[in-house]
This record gives sequence, C-alpha cells and structure tokens, in this order.
Amino acid sequence: MKSFISMFCLLAIIGYESHSQPMRGKMPKGNTENIKNKFLDIPYATESVSQKLDIYLPEDNQRVFPVIISIHGGAFKMGDKGDFQVNAMLEGLKRGYAVVSINYRLSGEAIFPAQIFDVKAVIRWVKANAKQYKFNPDKIAVWGGSAGGNLSALAGTSGGVNELEDLKMGNESYSSKVQAVVDWFGPIDFNSMDAQFKTSGKGRTDHDEANSPESELLGKKITEAQLLVKKANPTTYISKDDPPFFIEHGSEDNLVPTEQSINFANALEKTLGKEKVTLKILSETRHGGREFETPENLNAVFAFLDKYLKNN
Repeated sequence: MKSFISMFCLLAIIGYESHSQPMRGKMPKGNTENIKNKFLDIPYATESVSQKLDIYLPEDNQRVFPVIISIHGGAFKMGDKGDFQVNAMLEGLKRGYAVVSINYRLSGEAIFPAQIFDVKAVIRWVKANAKQYKFNPDKIAVWGGSAGGNLSALAGTSGGVNELEDLKMGNESYSSKVQAVVDWFGPIDFNSMDAQFKTSGKGRTDHDEANSPESELLGKKITEAQLLVKKANPTTYISKDDPPFFIEHGSEDNLVPTEQSINFANALEKTLGKEKVTLKILSETRHGGREFETPENLNAVFAFLDKYLKNN
C-alpha cells in the first residue's frame, strides 16, 4: 500500500505552490482493485461530466450501511474521486460503512459556490437512492482533507442554507444535512491565512494573491471578494443544529495554517459545546503526515464516526 500521506503532500504541494491547469487522474490511484462490491462513475447531476461518484460497499450486503462521503483535496483545482486520497476512507468498508467517493467541479471549470452545490447534490442523491444501495439515509458523514476539508466543514455547517444549494440539480425533496463531519486540515477563513503564516513563519504568505488557490476558487482576488470569502467560510453558518465535528491538523502545516482549525474548533465549541467538537493537533506534522494514517489515528476517527453513525 502506497503511503497515503506522502502522496497527499505531493498533491497538496503541486496544487498550492503551482498554478497549473486543473487536473484529474494525474495522481496515484486508490487501493480499489480488490474491492468486489463497487459501482463506478455514476452521475449524480447532469450539468457537468465532473458530477460523478463511485460507490464502495462492504462484502456483507445483507444490512443497511451508514455512509462516508469522501471529498478529495487538491487546492480546489485538481484531484479525483479515484485517487489515493480515498484510501483512508476505504478503511470504513472493514467496519461496516459504505463509502461514496465524489468528483465535483474544479475551480478551472466553475467558481464557487459550484463546488458546495455539487457536494450537497451528492448528499441528496445518496438519500434518494438509499434503498437501491442499502444506504442508511439518516447516518451520513462527510470526510475530506485540505480543499476537501473545507467542503466537508462547509457542508456540515450550512445544511439548511438555501443560498449554498442548487435544488435544480435534482432530488430537491431531500435534505442536505449530514450527521457527522471529519475535517482534515481544511482552509476555513481565507482572509486570515497570510496573517497567520506571517506570525508563525511556517508557510508562504501568498494566499491573498490573485493566482492563489483561494482566489482562483472565488474567481477574483480574495482581498477584493470579501462577500464571497465570507460565504466560503464554514464559520459563517454555525448553528445549534450542526452535526458533531472531528478536526485534525498538523502543527507544522506549511500550506494551510494550523490556526485555521484551532479557530474553527473554538467557534464550533461556543455554539455546539465541547462534547460535539474534537480537535487533534498532530505534533511535528505538516500538510498531511504519517500520523494521519496510523492505525491509532484511524481508530480515533472511526470511534468518532461509530459514536454518531452507529450508536445513536
């Protein structure tokens, strides 16, 4: 098994430190060849060829499964549902979870809020098709790293926010709310990233530039798009009915400041309470790291998911 973390760092560095065209399928593939119970490249909407998902089910298909929706990272402009980033989520198959890995429109194809529109369309699609694939429509988690962490967090806090949902994409009678969120080192407040790196000295202060991933996502320089920056910030939508969050970040992250997760967790705690928010800062770890894929860490993630998707 290739190292999920070393490859994730490669993807993140390419995405955040270069300004190449959007890429899909350019990274090592996930470990999916030996999974027997799978359905690939299923359209969940019709506006773009990007709007497809893969379904992986446990071999024991005699029961209904809680669902992990896997949202890949890649600076909002690269990555793919079938690349190595899904490996950690696929560990859920051994634990009785269905895994739905998704593509969404990248920033080179469509600017924000297209990405969160797509994520919510997936959530509604999963609920609408629950019977066919033996999904539990009431037990759904979103889980992503980096850009996927942002989209997971945004889906978690904005489940009932109409302006971040395009119901014309289908299954409009279903809610896009989820029951749990796993956010791995996602950017949260684009405005503060450069200031945080200036203070810490751990990363480059180039997120305010016109060709940064965040500016490309919004379609204009973030310093000139304050309303969009606010709309893309999961903190904006925090409310008492939000699902529980499991947030992890490396202490030495040089691409997304660690403070992004610390501040987000603090904001969530003020509204949800400490019992619904878990924050883990992994020492001596950068943008990803071996610590994220250790059995101990994955056990902690799945213990969190089990608590809210299996035991309630």
